[in-house]
Amino acid sequence: MSDAVKPRLVRCPQCGGDSVYAPTNKWRPFCSERCRQIDLGAWASESFRVAATPPQDPDELDPDQPPRVH
Repeated sequence: MSDAVKPRLVRCPQCGGDSVYAPTNKWRPFCSERCRQIDLGAWASESFRVAATPPQDPDELDPDQPPRVH
């Protein structure tokens, strides 16, 4: 029986292929630099977005009402 630890394999968030999740993989959790760059480009071009409510317009606030807290 070997004492070697099998590297943990995870799914690459970009391509869905196997990716080694270990310090030896400098692009983790991605499988390659290419997948990492594609993901970064998607964030930079705002392809990924987080849903949020629009901020209140200060001009529409009722002075008798406290501001909403999210």
